[in-house]
Parts: sequence; structure tokens; C-alpha cells
Amino acid sequence: MTDLLNLDNTFGKLWEKLNGWVDAIILKLPNFILAVIIMVMFYFIAKGIRKLLRRFLLVRISQKSIQDMISKIVFVCIILLGFFIALGVLNLNKVLTSVLAGAGVVGLAVGLALQGTLSNTLGGVILSFMPNIRINDFIETNETSGFVSEISLRNIVLKQTDNNYVVIPNSKFIENRFTNYSLSDRSRITVGCGVGYESNLQQVEDIVTKIISENFKQKGSEKVEFYFTEFGDSSINFVTRFYVDMISSKQEFEAKHKAIKLIKSEFNKEGINIPFPIRTLDFGKNNLRIDYNKEDQ
Repeated sequence: MTDLLNLDNTFGKLWEKLNGWVDAIILKLPNFILAVIIMVMFYFIAKGIRKLLRRFLLVRISQKSIQDMISKIVFVCIILLGFFIALGVLNLNKVLTSVLAGAGVVGLAVGLALQGTLSNTLGGVILSFMPNIRINDFIETNETSGFVSEISLRNIVLKQTDNNYVVIPNSKFIENRFTNYSLSDRSRITVGCGVGYESNLQQVEDIVTKIISENFKQKGSEKVEFYFTEFGDSSINFVTRFYVDMISSKQEFEAKHKAIKLIKSEFNKEGINIPFPIRTLDFGKNNLRIDYNKEDQ
């Protein structure tokens, strides 16, 4: 009998507890609905402000990576603001304080565990605000070259000339040097060649300087340079240097292609020889003798 009374008492307390929870849920239901409405409102507000920033304010910033970075930061900040207001509506201020305090400790532990990831994130922020690298710039780094396709918080993506994509972690990219061919509109290229030892060297210099100057316009203080460099095995070698419009490696190849064809064509007209290596076999006093038996004929 006593056991039945204790069981009834237990079920009674449990029922009271459940009733209390139901009452609390019913009383908090308007606050919960309001909190959900606030979160939805702030989501659309964040999207609208991000859209306005990209359309009107960020157009003054030439670097697309900075535009994307600022718009993402503003979007996240507005969402967090809505989240905090929603917690206030639910009367969870104390919970929020505890969460923030715990987040500080957890953040420290996570930061130590994810140093590489945080390094990439910091590198992404630095790259986004660097004036020396922009979206669509042609760069070369660590024997890899291509157009900058994307700069994110984790990596930088290069589109190579063969239409393949290379993904480089931001921390690795920042640690190494890179060449940006798109920062200057013009660059100087070098074309080398060699002429026979019988050639008139002054004539060679005059022809090359003239043909390059006529076909590659030099601006301002730019000029065509010509230098003989060495006595080679079968030729006297030279280089000519001149400026061309170049913001990618393709333009360099095109300029060298054109210059080589022009030089070869002009040398053919003037009878100037471009020699190739020749090997002479000298047997000296050794005589070449072939022995055979007449019976084998």
C-alpha cells in the first residue's frame, strides 16, 4: 500500500512538472515567434544592405576581392546583431553572457589547434587589401603562373593558360615572392641569336636595331638595345632588348615570335648566315683500313 502511495506521489510531481513546462512554453511562445520573425527580418535586411553596398558604395573600390570581403563582413555582422536581439526577446541574456564567456575559452583552444587555418584566413584578408594583386591579374609564383580567378579567406585560385586551375593556400602564397605582369602596361623582353664569324658585325647591329625599331614602337625614354655577348662555338652571339605592351605571357611569346621572324627574313635578304653547330672529325695520322678476304667475293 505504501509503495502505491509513493508511486502516485511521484507521478503527481511529474505531472505538475510537465504542466509547468507546458505553461512556460505557452507563455514563451509569442516571444519565440517574435524572435524567429526578428531573425528572418535581419536576414533579409543583411541581404538588402549587401546588395546596396555592391551596387552603389563598393563600385568605387577597384579591387573585387575587397568588395567581396567587405560585403561578407557586413552581412555576418548584421546577422549576429539580429541573433543577439532575438536572444534578448527570449530573455536569455544570462545565457548569452555565459555563451560569450565560454566562447572566449573555446576560441583560444580552437585558435591554437587551427593555427594553419587561421594563418590562411589572415592571409586572405591581407591579399584582399593588397594593391599589388587584383582579380584578373596575370601573376607568376613558384613556377606556377596564371590569371587570378578568386581570392578567398582560405586560398587564392589561379587560372592557367591551359585552362586548368591551381589552388594555393594563402599562407603559402604570401610567404613566397610573386611577379605581377599586369601592374605595368609595358615590359622589356630579350631576343637572342648568333651570326657567322665571317659576318660584318656593324651591319648586323644596324639591321637588327632598325628592323626592331620599325616594328616595335618605343615610347618615351624606351629604346632598342643591342649587345654582342660572346664568341660561341660556331657563331658570334648577340641579344636585343626592347619594350612591348605586355600584361600576360602570351603577349611576350607573340612579340618574340614576330621579332624572330623579322630578323631571320632580313638576314636572308642580306646574306647573313645564322650558323648551326658543326662537328668535325679529325683522324690525324690514323688510316682507315678495311681488310677482307678475296675468297669471300
